[in-house]
Amino acid sequence: MKFTLSWLKEHLDTTASAAQVVDAMTMAGLEVEHVEDPASKLAAFSVAKIVEAVQHPNADRLRVCQVDTAQGRLEIVCGAPNARAGLTTVFAPIGTYIPGSGITLEPRPVRGVVSNGMLCSAAELEIAEESDGIVELDGALAVGTPAAEALGLEAVIDFEVTPNRPDWLGVAGIARDLAAAGLGRLKDLSVTPVKGQYPNPIDIRLDGSDACPAFSGRLIRGVKNGPSPAWLQQRLKSVGLRPINALVDVTNLISYDRARPLHVYDARKLTGGFLEARLGREGETVEALDGKTYAATPEVCVIADGSGAIGLGGVMGGESTGCSDDTVDVFVESAWFDPIRTAQTGRTLTIVSDAQYRFARGVDPEFVVPGLELATKLILDLCGGEPSEVTLAGEIPGRRPAFDFDPAYVKKLSGLDVGEARVWSILEALGFERDGSKVQAPSWRRDVEGKADLVEEVARIEGYGALPADPLPHVPTPAGGVLTVRQNRVRIARRALAAAGYEETICWSFIARKAAQLFGGGDARLVLSNPIAADLDCMRPSALPPLIEAVGRNAKRGFPDCALYEIGPVFAGDEPGDQRTAVTAVLAPHAPRHWSKTAGEDLYTLKADLMALLDELGAPVANLQVAQGQASPPMPPWWHPGRSARLQLGPKAVLAEFGEIHPATLKALDVDGPVYAFELWLEAIPEPKKKATKTRPALSLSPLMPLSRDFAFVVDRAQAAGDLVRAVQGADKVLIAGARVFDVYEGPGVPEGKKSVAVEVLIQPREKTLTDAEIEALSSRIIAAAGKVGAVLRG
Repeated sequence: MKFTLSWLKEHLDTTASAAQVVDAMTMAGLEVEHVEDPASKLAAFSVAKIVEAVQHPNADRLRVCQVDTAQGRLEIVCGAPNARAGLTTVFAPIGTYIPGSGITLEPRPVRGVVSNGMLCSAAELEIAEESDGIVELDGALAVGTPAAEALGLEAVIDFEVTPNRPDWLGVAGIARDLAAAGLGRLKDLSVTPVKGQYPNPIDIRLDGSDACPAFSGRLIRGVKNGPSPAWLQQRLKSVGLRPINALVDVTNLISYDRARPLHVYDARKLTGGFLEARLGREGETVEALDGKTYAATPEVCVIADGSGAIGLGGVMGGESTGCSDDTVDVFVESAWFDPIRTAQTGRTLTIVSDAQYRFARGVDPEFVVPGLELATKLILDLCGGEPSEVTLAGEIPGRRPAFDFDPAYVKKLSGLDVGEARVWSILEALGFERDGSKVQAPSWRRDVEGKADLVEEVARIEGYGALPADPLPHVPTPAGGVLTVRQNRVRIARRALAAAGYEETICWSFIARKAAQLFGGGDARLVLSNPIAADLDCMRPSALPPLIEAVGRNAKRGFPDCALYEIGPVFAGDEPGDQRTAVTAVLAPHAPRHWSKTAGEDLYTLKADLMALLDELGAPVANLQVAQGQASPPMPPWWHPGRSARLQLGPKAVLAEFGEIHPATLKALDVDGPVYAFELWLEAIPEPKKKATKTRPALSLSPLMPLSRDFAFVVDRAQAAGDLVRAVQGADKVLIAGARVFDVYEGPGVPEGKKSVAVEVLIQPREKTLTDAEIEALSSRIIAAAGKVGAVLRG
């Protein structure tokens, strides 16, 4: 929305400058976007008078002028055909930047004569698109007068109108708010009716739908249309509108001045003797004023006469009944169109006209007839004519019901200590009506629904700077830190996986229902009723589907070897307890072939990354059970049955699942394998016991050299090596610092159905060097502990 300072002062009695108006608008909640001030742009330009103009000695089309300027009499070379003695024009001194040509003036000779400045055209000042010569001004202007003042240029203020304030789409509405804010006195905005001289011969009809609840109009006979006066053209040009003719310019002026869109019809082009606001019909079209033809469907409000639809109600008039310089009889329309239907029409037909923009936000319904009266007066003043009586079809929509309001609620809700008298003064200045404790919102404020809205009105007019700046009460930092255990684990997991070479991704929390069903989801309770896309219609049961699909997209773009992870929510149901935080990672090993690459290495790399992550997160890694194969419950079907497992503390305490994704699942997602993945749930990891202090225990290092011993055990082929390692480590928790498998053998020398597992045990003496006898005793305990899981020392 744009307006000029002089336009504002038509409704606001004030001496404020443009800068003061902008400050007051900002404090009153009007978001000013831009101020175009010609006074600053043309500050270097001033009025000058040509005293003498003679032919240039070396050029036929140039004149050497003696010019009286603010700097005294100067000699200036000018090529304009209208440069002559006695002409008052605009002068630019040396060093001035000329906006229309993009040059900065320098004291250069022009065909041998030095020009001490420049006499400017309208195009060079950017006040016209083109010009034939230098500017010609009123001879009564004093030399040295600022050019912006002499040209009648003024600041144009452009601000953003919020959807809830359609009254700000008129200059009068802005003036009302600024007057309430104390910037001046609001002038009388009432409209005096124009008495009709004869009955309206054009019948106005409504079809009974909600598209147009109220439609008023009148005929004006014998008008003399043509170009509008200079003041009206200048006012429209200042806000970016193109003057057309007096009748159309009047409707545009009132639209911007009072936020009341109107439309004028050439009455001689109407057929049937009536105008009807109704819904469109199948097959109907309207050739609009923008030269395009639009389909008038049954969802669109149209204005029709005996020939059919001739305009789009609340959006744009039709070409067939438009007014021209030949118009003699004009019908003026002022109606109220349903905001929702008008907004939908604009979206459907991709039209955003000034009328549609205003009607879609809701114009003042009680200004339907006064707006028509105001237009009538302007048309009679500019074009003459004889008006008919006003015809109103339908009913003007009523106001919202009044409600109780206690001024003390302002302090309770906002903290502003404003007296009762000041509260009522602000509300009355904004147009609210008071009847005891009841408050009635004005017809142009359909956004006000209750007492909280009134508090907001008082706060913005009183000034948000007056709001008390009370600090929030001090909240002591919890002993365990400001982050919860889960939040801290998210940070640790993100850093650990990034350090391991995984790239973080952020996927949608919803996926295609078919993909969700592949991973145990797709429940009807988790299907979105209004998804943002057809393939994002279900809350995800796992983060694996979007990550696997991301792997596939990377592969199709030439990046098949990638490692991705995401930390985010997954959903098993629609109850609060059904949401968990999952740490999910996928590994797609498609590196270039190499002779040292061995099958199965990537799966164990993934497992090692998972175990390292669990250790970082504080999980009891030493107590974890690896369940695979015929585990109960069995592994989900999206995992490869022979190459997957779960990590758990018991059947009901599953921390993570890992392994290779089943080829059938990959095929359903259109992704080439192999793809390895793990998914762990942060909530399943037991929280550590809170310690009495944050101080770490003293570092305990043994000064004695560690030693290692190797043991080879024969176990069942199905025996998990991890169970054997845990048993060995438990033989002596003081002396045994670690144990790891370094070889697995099956073949000659090992019974059928058995395998040999070689374990290296790291022994760390604490108090003294161990003797041979003590080492032998420890070895015996290790062998005995291994025997508890069915392992026999290989002889």
